[in-house]
Amino acid sequence: MYIFILNAYTALMLRSRKTVEGPERAPHRAMYKAMGLSDEEIAKPFVGISHSGNEATPCNIHLGRLAEYAKAGVRDADGTARIFATIAVSDGISMGHEGMKASLISREVIADSIELMVHAHQYDALVCIAGCDKSLPGSIMAMARLNIPSIFVYGGTMVPGQYKGKYLTIQDVFEAVGSYAKGAITLQELIEIENHACPSAGSCAGMYTANTMASLSEALGIALPGSASPSAEDQRRADVVYNTGKAVMHLLEVGIKARDILTFEAFENAITVLNAIGGSTNAVLHLLAIAREAGVRLTYDDFERIRSRTPHIADMRPGGSYVMYELDKVGGIPVIMRELLKHGMLNGDALTVTGKSLKENIDAIAIPDPDGRVVRRVEDAIHREGSIKILRGTLAPDGAVVKVSGTKVERFRGRARVFDSEEEAFEEISKGKIVEGDAVVIRYEGPKGGPGMREMLAVTAAIVGQGLGEHVALITDGRFSGATRGLMIGHVAPEAAVGGPIALIKDGDEISIDVKQGRLDVELSMEELEARRGRWKAREPKQVYMHGVFAKYAMLVRSAAEGAVTNPSV
Repeated sequence: MYIFILNAYTALMLRSRKTVEGPERAPHRAMYKAMGLSDEEIAKPFVGISHSGNEATPCNIHLGRLAEYAKAGVRDADGTARIFATIAVSDGISMGHEGMKASLISREVIADSIELMVHAHQYDALVCIAGCDKSLPGSIMAMARLNIPSIFVYGGTMVPGQYKGKYLTIQDVFEAVGSYAKGAITLQELIEIENHACPSAGSCAGMYTANTMASLSEALGIALPGSASPSAEDQRRADVVYNTGKAVMHLLEVGIKARDILTFEAFENAITVLNAIGGSTNAVLHLLAIAREAGVRLTYDDFERIRSRTPHIADMRPGGSYVMYELDKVGGIPVIMRELLKHGMLNGDALTVTGKSLKENIDAIAIPDPDGRVVRRVEDAIHREGSIKILRGTLAPDGAVVKVSGTKVERFRGRARVFDSEEEAFEEISKGKIVEGDAVVIRYEGPKGGPGMREMLAVTAAIVGQGLGEHVALITDGRFSGATRGLMIGHVAPEAAVGGPIALIKDGDEISIDVKQGRLDVELSMEELEARRGRWKAREPKQVYMHGVFAKYAMLVRSAAEGAVTNPSV
């Protein structure tokens, strides 16, 4: 006979009771008992623990082990945890070839799969553990959709490698490929950099996309304070995951749900931190997507409004000097947030997963002052304004994104070199056929046109490795890796596949960029653009992308300016 055991959660009308209570649910309880659960454990709240662990990427290879710590935290807080896995694509390994088309699409699949697992089994609360770039926003998007008590926890950064007395990251390996192609380093030097750059489990070491989104999870309040910076194999990482398991039970008890935390003010805080840390341009895409899933109206105008009032105070790679491991040594994201809060740049009243406000969290923990190297005081900012700039103009009427901390160039005027795929551009760059003054245009790589909006670190790193990072512009309707630096403008919208102006550019057209004024223009009259538009015809996708997940994505996906979401209801 099934005995329902009364506990502190009985009065909460737990979702999971629909699956285990009453004589008619005997088969369901039998299934749980087949997995070793007792009547007492079945009577407790069920907490889903999602992780994106696999052997595809070092970012995620350890996450199955971390999930066990979250399970222990839930158990010790009187809950019953159920671990399940979702996918994760390795951006590093899929980079530079057609495999990268799967990367952004995986964000939607991750969100979909977590939503489906939690809905099917009616779990009462959720912990999501993620490592590689798309698994972080995909997890938080699922939390926003489900709107149950939820906490995100990062799998942790990789420690940097070392070679010739300097720290190395995956960025150095990609750029070394360009240096080798130019003859600046030998093949043996390239191999030594390859062998030393990635020494452990964890996400890529700089303030690239994974570390950026982990940092923003703290700013959003959807992760525990101080949870972003400890490295993947540090014992503190296991402790953070265990404490997350315990904390989600408190959220369940007090009834705080994901959308209570993911408010407009939370997104303003996240955009502020994004600019202060010089984070990845991909964060713009991901914050827009998470906001849409949470029912929060967020636009490019909000990004630009907040950027203009936010100083850049963390000297992080790729544009700066330091990696996440070094930021952790000086106090992590709380140091940055306290400095911003002290100057009235964050909303301290925003609710967080501790059940307390952001300000209460900051006040409750010992946080060192900015060290002056990795993190500067606001008065000594690296840049007075933030690092993520929105551009608009005749080439990008709906907007484009550039990271100003990754370049010293404010104005550029150059002749267009137009390519209809990343591969075409990379071949020309590898042959040394891109020269100073070129404006490299890579199109038909947007959300629909790719499909999948590829990152182009292989291309951008090759340009930088050849010493052209400050002398060449790259403009694309695709994306860039968080490890990209140089005058690289992505997310151009409308994209080429829907007939945006980027589809109308020809070799030799003059392109002008004014970062300070926020302009991206092609020097053509509106009459000429309209004439070209009249002659333009949509391209047929490759046969391989006319069926399966790629076709479904291309059919549903929205503009990069809307976060490239596929949810038709948002």
